[in-house]
Amino acid sequence: MAYLKRIFDIQLQEHLDAMGAVLVEGPKWCGKTTTSEQFARSVIRLQDTNHRDEYLATAATKPAFLLEGDTPRLIDEWQDAPVLWDAVRTMVDDRGLPGQFILTGSNSVDDSKIHHTGTGRISRMQMLPMSLYEYGESNGTVSLIDMFDNPEKEVFAKSDMDVEHIIFSACRGGWPATLNLKTDKAKLLVAKEYVKSVYTKDISRVDGVKRNSKLAHLILKSYARNISTLAKTTSLLADVVGSENMECTRPTFDSYVEALEKLFVIQDIDAWCPAIRSKTVIQSRPKRAFCDPSVAVALLGLSPQAMTTQLKTFGFIFEQMCARDLRIYSAAHGSTLSYYRDRYGLEADLVLHLEDGRYALIECKLGSKEIDDGASHLLEIKRLVKEHNEKEKQMPLREPDLLIVLTGGEMAYTRPDGVKVIPLACLRN
Repeated sequence: MAYLKRIFDIQLQEHLDAMGAVLVEGPKWCGKTTTSEQFARSVIRLQDTNHRDEYLATAATKPAFLLEGDTPRLIDEWQDAPVLWDAVRTMVDDRGLPGQFILTGSNSVDDSKIHHTGTGRISRMQMLPMSLYEYGESNGTVSLIDMFDNPEKEVFAKSDMDVEHIIFSACRGGWPATLNLKTDKAKLLVAKEYVKSVYTKDISRVDGVKRNSKLAHLILKSYARNISTLAKTTSLLADVVGSENMECTRPTFDSYVEALEKLFVIQDIDAWCPAIRSKTVIQSRPKRAFCDPSVAVALLGLSPQAMTTQLKTFGFIFEQMCARDLRIYSAAHGSTLSYYRDRYGLEADLVLHLEDGRYALIECKLGSKEIDDGASHLLEIKRLVKEHNEKEKQMPLREPDLLIVLTGGEMAYTRPDGVKVIPLACLRN
């Protein structure tokens, strides 16, 4: 099957142009190796069963031999021979040229075998599963970055996806492996197998600490039940302990969550806390999130058919899909994602910040009936920022550059109040 271009292609090329080596990170099965292969002129796969023993023996005695080859040279699953990290750093210093190596693999690395952080020589780039646009489902008629560059420009477009199609896409996820599968049943199985691999194998391999797969599964399920919420850690822990009388202390819970973050499975969203109201009323707990909406669906044991009758539940899953795609579309602009919520119920589901200071307030509303409520929240936050600036002229806050309601609906348009209503299936980078 022909390679489908990824938005991360642009980011990877930029890193290769600037740095001697690039470490491509991200969840398993998101396409790190396949994408890196498009840029590599030579490849060494340390888990190649035909040569693995030879490679590891060479790495132990003369690691520089494994680095010889046309550049950029891709070293896949480099963590199997951690000594290669320092060898790459040394080679980059010796050659003094950018774009020499691409490293891919998991985070299961024995740090004691690495003597240098790689700062200034090896950059890090994080990938995610595929967005709707990369998968070929969003028609890409609305550019996120173009809206930032031309905020006054009117938006008008039409989505090609109905709600049923969006639900299936969320349940299937953005896993590249599903592109080659012919049946819907097979496509839905990929996310389930990914989740099973995480809690049965990867949770212990990531840092060499043996962990209970049953406990890992329960923690993931608790996260899934509280997805897109501000559930307290104590609540998640109580949920786990209350499930099948499982014993779990707070330090143990935290260690499992840390391991899941290292695997890039859990990707919580931090709070945005501008001083537009008293700091005491602004929620600051992380919003619970996964790398892909299909992870939550698989853990909850739900099907696309079940989701069509549980649209309130799917609203939380839809927000996860929005977060994933926004992260992808804005990655090349040094973006970060947060949320805003206070005790009075005023919220922005997501706040997208670009590295140049621009930001967008975003609400994720699956149906058209919720658009007015979402828009009113965004407009009120903007009003509070203006009110703050009138009082604090010496330390003004930047006003939001965009107000966006992302929907599962049909039409993209700009409201008279300036809020842009954008179907997620119209969006691209």
